[in-house]
Amino acid sequence: MPGTATRYLYLARHGEAASDGPDGGGLTAAGRRQAVLLGRRLANRPITAVHHGPLPRAVETARLVGEQLGGAAVSACEEADDYVPYLPAADELPADSAEFLLNFLSGASAEELARGPELARRAVERFTGPVPGGEERHELVVTHAFLVGWLVRHTLDAPRWRWLGLNAANAALTVLRFTPGRPSSVLLLNDQSHLPEELRWTGFPPELRC
Repeated sequence: MPGTATRYLYLARHGEAASDGPDGGGLTAAGRRQAVLLGRRLANRPITAVHHGPLPRAVETARLVGEQLGGAAVSACEEADDYVPYLPAADELPADSAEFLLNFLSGASAEELARGPELARRAVERFTGPVPGGEERHELVVTHAFLVGWLVRHTLDAPRWRWLGLNAANAALTVLRFTPGRPSSVLLLNDQSHLPEELRWTGFPPELRC
């Protein structure tokens, strides 16, 4: 596509967070370590912008990552918030897992379900696809597991319900590439190689930790 260049989108779930507080609280000591190590992992990448959701755990993670990156601009955006991006109907889902998946989503509030699809649409518009101009762009979004799953699903042109089941560990790194004239691609998914063993797989149920 003429007049556009490759976008590299780095996605990271916030670090491990405390469970107290109206918005889930800030980071634990482990979560702060995870964020610093994620920043060090990305320090040699040409990232010029760090976008993050407005909740304390995302704000703190982005700040700690940004301190390791030097000149990258760090700013909050609503599209990187924590929300349900798409609520599927039962007949869209595999018969053997529909009940499980719908039960998983049953705790979402009416407000979450009402605002989520529009924010998800805006996130796709803002963060995916090649970028205008002749220079490639590298940007990081510090967000939550649901949006990571949604943007991976979008990148692979998977059915809309398929964001479900794509989880992300705390401070894990996913990298998407959008190149003119080529299919979009997932370069990394849920990578935790920058974290020591004791800091990996937080945010996952114990039985799913590798």
